[in-house]
Amino acid sequence: MRAKSTIENYLFILPAVLIFSIFFIYPFYKVFSLSLTQWDGISHFNFAKNFIGLRNFKELLLHDRVWWNAMGHAGYITFIALTFQNALALALAWACDRDIKGGNIYRVIFYLPPVLSEVVVGLVWRWIYDGNYGLLNYWLTNIGLGHLARAWLSDPRTALTCVAAIHCWKGFGWGFIIFLAGLQTIPRQLYEAARVDGASSWQIFKKITAPLMIPVFILVSILTILGTMQVFVLILSMTGGGPGYHTEVPVTRILASMIGSSRFGYACSQGIVFGAILLVISFMQIRLSRYMQKA
Repeated sequence: MRAKSTIENYLFILPAVLIFSIFFIYPFYKVFSLSLTQWDGISHFNFAKNFIGLRNFKELLLHDRVWWNAMGHAGYITFIALTFQNALALALAWACDRDIKGGNIYRVIFYLPPVLSEVVVGLVWRWIYDGNYGLLNYWLTNIGLGHLARAWLSDPRTALTCVAAIHCWKGFGWGFIIFLAGLQTIPRQLYEAARVDGASSWQIFKKITAPLMIPVFILVSILTILGTMQVFVLILSMTGGGPGYHTEVPVTRILASMIGSSRFGYACSQGIVFGAILLVISFMQIRLSRYMQKA
């Protein structure tokens, strides 16, 4: 009976194991095996003939400055998202959590940007930022600030910041929804008691809202870091990684290595290193969240 029960249990999880193996384990094995080779993606692949060992990883870790600059660009966008994007999302959620007129309408409006197509958003904002016919320069000229007009996405000094700003504009909506859901779980009796005791809005936020929202803050920060580090479509549609390499991020570098340089093995090694970095970041965030929850 025990053997029969064990077999039945394994049969129940067999579909999930098969799906995980086919779509995760096998692709990872193929990517790792390709990362040990030098292959252009066109010629006949022979593992023994194309095998070069860890040479791709050595080149990536020690000599590829463009890759590490791309990592720095992703880190910069992530920092902007963690600070300004999440601060905006929290402020709007705090405002909509109160009993205000038309609160449901505001919730719909604030959640519109995340559901828009990233390609469409990127193309529209590329037109707004255009140096010759862009709407932003037109507005600046009309209000007497024409000296600030420039080719925003073609200037290395402003291109990355412009992309980061649009990423924050598009992404604050989902953070807003999560923050709002967390705020609505806080008992209203705590707020009422604090107001009776004469606490100000800042004191209520500092002593009641912030401590109870720590798990939500951690969740939003984890999703923000993992999502922003993998930003791709928005940059591809706005700048394509230019000017030069000033808006390159890891995923665009992987694409450039695979398609532009026909170095499939090197692109696979980039993907593995990038995945390992994200794994380390996730592990550190989980450990930090456990520490903060215990504290």
